[in-house]
Amino acid sequence: MYALAIDAERALLDYLQMFYKLGGAGRALKKLGAIDFATTIAPGLRDVLLTGKACEAVRRRDKQNRYAYDYVVMDAPPTGRITRFLNVNDEVAGLAKFGPIHNQAQAVMRVLKSPETAVHLVTLLEEMPVQETADGIAELRAAELPVGNVIVNMVRPHHLDEDALRTASGERRTDVAKALSQAGLGGARRGGLAERLVDPLLEQAAEHAQRVELEREQRAVLARLDLTAYELPLLGEGMDLAGLYRLARELRTRTAPGGTA
Repeated sequence: MYALAIDAERALLDYLQMFYKLGGAGRALKKLGAIDFATTIAPGLRDVLLTGKACEAVRRRDKQNRYAYDYVVMDAPPTGRITRFLNVNDEVAGLAKFGPIHNQAQAVMRVLKSPETAVHLVTLLEEMPVQETADGIAELRAAELPVGNVIVNMVRPHHLDEDALRTASGERRTDVAKALSQAGLGGARRGGLAERLVDPLLEQAAEHAQRVELEREQRAVLARLDLTAYELPLLGEGMDLAGLYRLARELRTRTAPGGTA
């Protein structure tokens, strides 16, 4: 596995060398600050360079004329602007009717719209991210960009069964106090330990029940998108290398033949 952080300035210098053979002139432009100015003042140019660099990696071949990489994964911008980011070369091809810029833009779009490409979207089981995902998928389809799957991130575990959820949604103080007493947390008399624990526990349980109901509603919205969705668990201890491996195993298991979505 190889990783590459694409620098817009370096990518523009490579672009100028590749198509215009500027070489030393390109480095002189960098010293004058022209490269930094161009990549900063024109955000659309940065998108052209980033997508172009990723597509160049897709087309790269070794000395035996085999593709250098089995897969190329690009971490794209947030869902709200993913279509504009991926479609920027289509606009460039329309502006530059011929020449190397036109040809490069068309080559990038051929890669992005090919059957080998898939745009996967990552979301949370919350109302705004799910709606952004639905809107993003509609925009991608309208632009004829290939939509892949939906990755649902940071899914919280459900600690309560259906009966417990119904209890948490109501005001069944007596039942909760009795259960605490039976668990050895003191009698259910007023002022006792079990009695004092009832309100905080009911409050937390009610919040959990509301969260579960919200997630059910958002799962229903995702189901209507007619795409396969894979869920990854929330790592309560935070993200580290071990957590990364765990998520990779989860995703690999779920995407394998016979895995669960």
